Amino acid sequence: MKNILKSLAVLTAATPMLTGCIEETFPTNGVTSDQVAESSKSLESIVKGMPAYMKNWHTWSSNAFDFGYPAVFIAQNVMTNDMIQPYTGYQHFLYWQEVSISIDPTYLLSQINWYYLNFQVKAANEVIGMLANPQSPEQIKYLAEAITYRSATYLDMARTYEFLPNETISPINTDNNNVTGLTVPYVTPDMTSDELTNNPRLPHAEMSEKLLADLAQAEELFQSTTSVRDSKVFPDLAVVYGLMARVYMWDENYPKAAEYARKAINTGAGYAPLTQSEWFDKANGFNNSSFNSWMWAIQYESNDEAVTTGQSSNWGSFMIGESNLGYNGQYGTNMMIDAALYSSIDNADWRKLSWKAPEGSFLSGQEPFISTSKGNSLMTYAGIKFRPGNGVVDQRATTFAVAVPLMRIEEMYLIEAEATAHSNPAQGKTLLESFMQTYRYPTYSCLATDKDGVVDECFKQKRIEFWGENVIFYDFKRLNKGVTRAYDGSNWPAAAQFNTNGRPGWMNWPFVDYEGNFNKGVEGFANPAVGDKFKPA
Repeated sequence: MKNILKSLAVLTAATPMLTGCIEETFPTNGVTSDQVAESSKSLESIVKGMPAYMKNWHTWSSNAFDFGYPAVFIAQNVMTNDMIQPYTGYQHFLYWQEVSISIDPTYLLSQINWYYLNFQVKAANEVIGMLANPQSPEQIKYLAEAITYRSATYLDMARTYEFLPNETISPINTDNNNVTGLTVPYVTPDMTSDELTNNPRLPHAEMSEKLLADLAQAEELFQSTTSVRDSKVFPDLAVVYGLMARVYMWDENYPKAAEYARKAINTGAGYAPLTQSEWFDKANGFNNSSFNSWMWAIQYESNDEAVTTGQSSNWGSFMIGESNLGYNGQYGTNMMIDAALYSSIDNADWRKLSWKAPEGSFLSGQEPFISTSKGNSLMTYAGIKFRPGNGVVDQRATTFAVAVPLMRIEEMYLIEAEATAHSNPAQGKTLLESFMQTYRYPTYSCLATDKDGVVDECFKQKRIEFWGENVIFYDFKRLNKGVTRAYDGSNWPAAAQFNTNGRPGWMNWPFVDYEGNFNKGVEGFANPAVGDKFKPA
């Protein structure tokens, strides 16, 4: 497939200023913010723009990997040790998997992700700016939702772009500045033009402080309104607590992380981990947010452009293994689990049936395929976790009209267990065993007894539980975990068989160097390039 090494100039010549200091506003048909806030219909429309933007299709390019937040998840997943895109001629995420020069600051790919995420923040800031003085329970709910959206996006951006030490990439960039611990610029709707155009990257501690303050405000707002969310595409109070648990994990403030994970578990109506039958539901498995496990989600609709287009540029095209459509179904780019990770899963753990077993192995033939013939055609280790919509494999408007998980309650149980283990390994082990034996398989036993061992076991269970979701990239980075892709029996493409000691330097994402032309606060403080710095073992 043609390698994408497109210059930034091609896109910037055709677009207005699109930077972390974004000044332009979304169209409001000529009305003022006050007028929009007074019109429940207009305000509701702009609020709905937040979840709609998460699945925005071809934001900055016509490339197959340009389909919003779910595309970012896939790019991050193939940068870990866990999810592999095989090479069949349609491997659109190879640039992240191989850490090629294409993802460096002077190339289109870094621009697509950076600008997309900044505009996702802007979608939330539009709502926040219109509701400085919310009057009704509905307006209070809208403001709480928008603050939560912005916080969630900034947390992911901060964890992605923060430069952390690693063995390969120096923190000293080409401007001779040390960028260790720097996250991203933080934008609010009340910032002046001067502030926006001189808006530096926040150090970790300052970003964390802002996120926790915002989430505390969202908590108070949710608690003060009787209005409830319309659906799980909007966050609620339990999601706020879940995000606070994530922030505290990022901070390595583990007692607080455990506290807020438990708050998330105890808040809301009937949250419960997926059962085996729910996990493997052939019509609704990992495509339907109605299960009590799901706290927050993206929802593709049958008329979404990303669903209806013939170019198959959407989540399901890449992630639904049993579809007959898209890059996965038509071109065989079956997303696979790492062979070593698969082998480490106990055969008694029913989650292991989420991937096609090697022929002749103990579980071969037991996989709950929708169609045996389709299952037989999949590559070994191909994932079948994400089912086609309603189990329909060949009707685009149904097959790809699926939900994508943003947060599940299982994460809170595993955060609580790991966070507790950092100070009390025995209690952390007890929490992990309780979760696994109650909700996954009753014969589970954690053999570790020391802190590092229990933390590692929690990490392993998160790798299994959240394969393909938007969770584990941040744990690799936070816990300083290396990747081992080159080994006997590896199923990684040869060009991506990297082994690292500790966190890979490529997990400190570069952002577009053109940002400094518009935001002097980041000029000279871009992350170093990572592309073509790693050689297959």
